Amino acid sequence: MAGMPNQHEFPELSTVWLRAFLEVARQGSFTVAARTLGWTQSAVSRQISSLEGALGGAPLFDRLPRGVRLTEAGRVLVPYAEAVAESLHGAVRELAALREVAGGRLRFGAFATADAGLVPQALAAFRARHPRVLVTREEGFTPVLLDRLTAGHLDLAVVSTTGRAPLEAYQVHHLLDESLYVAVPAAHPLVDRDGPVRLGRLADADWISGSSRPEGTLLDAALRQGFRPRVAHVVGEWTAKQGYVAAGLGVALVPALAAGSVRPDVRLVPVLDEGGPARAVYAATVRGRSLSPAGARFLGALREAAGKMARTMA
Repeated sequence: MAGMPNQHEFPELSTVWLRAFLEVARQGSFTVAARTLGWTQSAVSRQISSLEGALGGAPLFDRLPRGVRLTEAGRVLVPYAEAVAESLHGAVRELAALREVAGGRLRFGAFATADAGLVPQALAAFRARHPRVLVTREEGFTPVLLDRLTAGHLDLAVVSTTGRAPLEAYQVHHLLDESLYVAVPAAHPLVDRDGPVRLGRLADADWISGSSRPEGTLLDAALRQGFRPRVAHVVGEWTAKQGYVAAGLGVALVPALAAGSVRPDVRLVPVLDEGGPARAVYAATVRGRSLSPAGARFLGALREAAGKMARTMA
């Protein structure tokens, strides 16, 4: 490519040579530099000779009766050698901060219901332990989050099985299983019923859902129980769904993660689990891609928060 330096213009330099060079320049003596480095004087001399040879052969030091003095070539080299040393020290500091989760970044995404309780609890615990990590967060549906994860825009995504996404292509870490509730108006006959209800009891009801089709949504549970629910109103946002339910316009399914944020004129009736929990919640990462130390610590915080929530949902 035009304008790019030829690869032969970049000499192969050892950082050991540069370290020896800077120490000799600081001390003005091969002997003192060797003592400071814990090397022999001959070893220091070999490093300087190798460096001089790699840079074209010009001497970097004038040998004096007592000690040495930088040549003009040596004086030119000093700031560049110091910049290399500082860059390496900076890399070591940043890598150590990553290992200790005292810095770095965390990029994660989560589906909306997980953001209602699970994610805030985990994030609060993570931030308390690692306040210097730069955190960025996205919200979206599971398929979108998985695409963002694959593209490298996220380190980790909190996803669910509701959207029928191909989770087998990812490394998944199980967080919890969710049961379902049906949200009904406060005066609905099911409110006074003892125990969970089969969804078939609501086969003739109007439903409030985020999609006109039940496939790939919580209403998959109705399909599994043998009836196709009649979606009367498509409403995406959870608080808006509650408004429609409270007004008597239909009923809605509510996952356990959202059960703690229900308005007083709406009641939740537990749904009888038939054939297992309605959906599972996972933290997903890309298979074969290393999770950063910050990501690993956040995964631990998610597991802690999920464990606490699972105990309250039991």
